[in-house]
Amino acid sequence: MDPIVWTRPGALRGRLVDGVSAFLGIPYAAPPFGAARLRPPQPVAPWSGVRDAIAFGPKSPQPVYPPAMARLLPELTMGGEDCLSLNVWTPQLGGGAARPVMVWIPGGAFAHHATGASPWYDGSRFARDGVVCVTINYRVGADGFLSLREGHANRGLLDQLAALRWVRDEIAAFGGDPDQVTIFGESAGAMSVATLLASPRARGLFSRAIAQSGAAHHVISPATAQRVATRFAELLGVPATREAVAAVPIDRLLETQVQLEAELAAWPDPQRWGPEVALTGMAWQPVIDGDLVPAAPLERIAAGASADVELLLGTNVDEHRLFLVTSGAIDQVTIEAVADVIAAYGLSPEPTLAAYRAAHPRASPGDLLAIVQTDWFWRLPALRLAEAHAPHPGATFMYEFTWPSPQLGGRLGACHGLEIPFVFDTLGQGTEPLLGPHPPQALADAMHAAWVRFAVHGDPGWPRYELPRRTTMRLGLASEAVDDPRKAERTLWYGVR
Repeated sequence: MDPIVWTRPGALRGRLVDGVSAFLGIPYAAPPFGAARLRPPQPVAPWSGVRDAIAFGPKSPQPVYPPAMARLLPELTMGGEDCLSLNVWTPQLGGGAARPVMVWIPGGAFAHHATGASPWYDGSRFARDGVVCVTINYRVGADGFLSLREGHANRGLLDQLAALRWVRDEIAAFGGDPDQVTIFGESAGAMSVATLLASPRARGLFSRAIAQSGAAHHVISPATAQRVATRFAELLGVPATREAVAAVPIDRLLETQVQLEAELAAWPDPQRWGPEVALTGMAWQPVIDGDLVPAAPLERIAAGASADVELLLGTNVDEHRLFLVTSGAIDQVTIEAVADVIAAYGLSPEPTLAAYRAAHPRASPGDLLAIVQTDWFWRLPALRLAEAHAPHPGATFMYEFTWPSPQLGGRLGACHGLEIPFVFDTLGQGTEPLLGPHPPQALADAMHAAWVRFAVHGDPGWPRYELPRRTTMRLGLASEAVDDPRKAERTLWYGVR
């Protein structure tokens, strides 16, 4: 018999498969279009009768991925207006002790793919292992993060908060414990996790957090947000007001997002865009608004904003190869270009290049660029977040994912996003294009178990990250905890923000 759950807006019918009840496409807020366009999420209208929750809801409208990337990242849904939905997999309904809850915030550079519908994010294995798993959708791009000086700049984050409040209010009906919630995410999802760690409006909505390949650096100042908004409105040909932009048809809005992002890539001038956007290439980021994001998240975390939250975080050792290899850019890089990037990041090119060449003597210029960008964009922000959080009572744990993909001639390495199906134990569910036909199930067993253990006990099974030891679990075919991996490269960047 299909399971039925009663929530405040109305009853939901899910599906029971192999002992796991799945409820898909549950609205946690009203469709953010029409009069609600570019506004904070609004309450769901109640319904009568029993609503089917057996299909994923649409993702927020967004441009398509570049073809080379789209072939590697499977998706099950198209964009649509009723996009503020979530999905729940639960091991039990009614009776028994309440189960720990994990809430997944997907990534996509705050511009793409923020949907819980990917087959990689199937939460049934977490439910199999005693955890209630929730995956969410939220607004991205201009709909989620365009700042127009009229308040509510961080609508995508407000969506995430609305989903977490839904979990607080409704998850008990699904067998979950609202007082034992872990938020976890990857890439922009991990950046969201770190931003929520620092947000006073998120206090009490979770007690544990996992940040995979994303940390607390990616927010922009109001001035930078205004630069982006002004140029976006110019391209649209409308005033930079909520009313004017909200009246633009969604197809035109998405075309203009692509146009603006192409301009940014072709001319990443800090004076034009602001330094945070010019260096990262990310036009859409959370904005320091004095409210939801009152200050730089890293500063607030260091000051104790999340002092009691247990934190697990880490990166993949070859993050940036995903972008350089799939675009073909890795074979076009010159050593002069690597030096220019190092200088833009605030280091002296000659000694920095010498240090990286000594550590990687066989690396081509493209390989060196991938290593440098991986360190600057991914690894160092994670280390700084760990160091900001580690002195506080909530335990901090660090990992590095090291297993290299065999795809594209093995050139991807342990690239960005590769760890996700290991965490969810979803190898083979659309993972072949990125992971190949035979990824190691034993690694998925170990990583998935560590994430479950952290959600249940606040401990993934290895020593804490504490200064000066900096113990880090390197997760691969032969996993081991090591102290301060790649110390020489880490210390190159200290003093650079």
